[in-house]
Amino acid sequence: MSGRVGFRVPGSGSRGGPASGAASAAGSGAMEKLRRVLSGQDDEEQGLTAQVLDASSLSFNTRLKWFVICFVCGIFFSILGTGLLWLPGGIKLFAVFYTLGNLSALASTCFLMGPMKQLKKMFETTRLLATVIMLLCLIFTLCAALWWHKKGLALLFCILQFLSMTWYSLSYIPYARDAVIKCCSSLLN
Repeated sequence: MSGRVGFRVPGSGSRGGPASGAASAAGSGAMEKLRRVLSGQDDEEQGLTAQVLDASSLSFNTRLKWFVICFVCGIFFSILGTGLLWLPGGIKLFAVFYTLGNLSALASTCFLMGPMKQLKKMFETTRLLATVIMLLCLIFTLCAALWWHKKGLALLFCILQFLSMTWYSLSYIPYARDAVIKCCSSLLN
């Protein structure tokens, strides 16, 4: 023996006694709370993850996959459209693919937050003007390229489309618009 005298209280050991049971119950309780919060069954304020998971009936992994697919397709269509611009008569293809790329990138966020929540956020007062201008530019780009057959106008609307999409995207970043306005005003002064 080691010369130590002591005694062991039944159930206080490190193997399977109530003490370890309490620790595992605490861990289990935390997991249960996390499950309730993520499934929207908790009465407390929901966190960001719970709000995202509550956005649609698709699983989070499915929504994340479709977000990535739509976003990558949007980038691909925009780059493809830019490459087609340099072909003879490529302004129509450029306008169509560039607009399709922007629509695809815009639709990608619908998978993360759900279509209704996306529409509500798009038409909030802070980004209403940016949304309307962006949507009008998308429509006018296609009209100029496909029906009016005005190449210069289609290119102008593509540029306006890019600027309006950028301004719209900045509306989701706190103080980003203010920073851009201050930067531009300091450059002009």
